[in-house]
Amino acid sequence: MLKIALSGCSGRMGRVISDIVSGRDGMEIVAGFDLRTEQYADFPIYKDFAEFQGDCDVVIDFSNAALTENLLDYCEARRLPVVICTTGHSAEQLDRIRAASASIPVFRSGNMSIGINLMSELLKKSASVLGDKYDVEIIEKHHNQKLDAPSGTAIMLADAVASALPYKAEYVYDRHERREKRPAHEIGISAIRGGTIVGEHSVLFCGRDEIIEIKHTALSREVFAVGAVDAAEYMATRTQPGMYDMNDVIASR
Repeated sequence: MLKIALSGCSGRMGRVISDIVSGRDGMEIVAGFDLRTEQYADFPIYKDFAEFQGDCDVVIDFSNAALTENLLDYCEARRLPVVICTTGHSAEQLDRIRAASASIPVFRSGNMSIGINLMSELLKKSASVLGDKYDVEIIEKHHNQKLDAPSGTAIMLADAVASALPYKAEYVYDRHERREKRPAHEIGISAIRGGTIVGEHSVLFCGRDEIIEIKHTALSREVFAVGAVDAAEYMATRTQPGMYDMNDVIASR
């Protein structure tokens, strides 16, 4: 039986992950961590990682970037692999995540959807073919409760495009104070927040007299939860420290 600890268990995504795990054979959530400790499932919920001393095979984190240090301290102390689904990390927090991967297996992805990760590969191919003859713009939409903007997914997609361009791209998030024509080497990233939008990401390659658009729309949070649980199942078998991502999970199938 795969034993999972879930950080951020009382949030929207935590509850969806709990439902996914309860519907699968051979795995269970043995503990949850959240500031809100009211019970909604059959596993105990703790405010602090140190309160749980039971057995665990892997930790899924869908909480808040502010908890990164405590999360990694806990996983390092117990030599646990961790699946980091939380976004909005600072540069310092990303450095801390990379440092942790020297001693434990760490999975991190800007988006847990297999479709988004496939989209990243399509973007790399598109950017390598279209090169510097097309302007790149990214538009992302999320619900009005999302804290970080732009989303981790938008940055992930921008990074995929930038890795295949023949120039060093500049990410531009706000043109409000720019009184100039669009420079050629920008990747524009725009964030929209409203209503209950689960997640929508469009990448536009804008050329002379044509636009190529690659788009992904999430219709429910379940697509992210399934990806997180699949990643946890994969990471529980990793014995070597290092950084892992969804491409590793896909390649293992």
